Amino acid sequence: MGKSLIQQARGRGGPRYRTPPRKIYQLEFSQKNGYIHDILHDQIRSAPIASVHYEDGSRGYLIAPEGAMVGDALATHVRKLRDMELGQRVFAIELYPLSGPKLCLASGSSATIMTKEGDKVAVQMPSKKRKVLSADCMAIIGTAAGEGKAERPWLKAGTKYHAMKAKGHLYPRSGAVNFNAVDHPFGGNSGPGQSKSVSRHAPPGAKVGSLAPRRTGRRKR
Repeated sequence: MGKSLIQQARGRGGPRYRTPPRKIYQLEFSQKNGYIHDILHDQIRSAPIASVHYEDGSRGYLIAPEGAMVGDALATHVRKLRDMELGQRVFAIELYPLSGPKLCLASGSSATIMTKEGDKVAVQMPSKKRKVLSADCMAIIGTAAGEGKAERPWLKAGTKYHAMKAKGHLYPRSGAVNFNAVDHPFGGNSGPGQSKSVSRHAPPGAKVGSLAPRRTGRRKR
């Protein structure tokens, strides 16, 4: 009997993989002056969220920078890339003006401003790759708060279970090769099982494994 992969089953949208209802914090920059009103926890983010109150009474949310405190003025943390110095570390960077924070949103992550040329600014990402962005893109100065969170031990299995459940992750789970042949295409020791290679033109639910690979198997030295 054929079995679908876990990723394919998740794509069907069944209740087992559905994320529980939660408050969604929409991250966005504003040209208005404001201050940090509170620091909040987001179930699906590793970094804490800063609740921002603006001068006209409106509210918004941003990733909290390391060292930020309740009452801090927003102007001390948020600026356009053109107004920052070379070598400055930034995070929650816009891909294009008014796009909202898109890059370096994880806890402890940051990019470095490398060069400025006209209306373009080159930033070096944590992966060492450089991106050239508009100088009018906004970002937050410093590093995203919560650095080292991934190094903290869970201590109790139930703590990690509930954290993974809040993110909609299947936990705990075994590796595919540890399954029996009847339970997973990659399971069993009697043969190679189902191929990991999938067509580039396969439907989204079937795009699991190696997408149109040039070669497969262990590389010979």
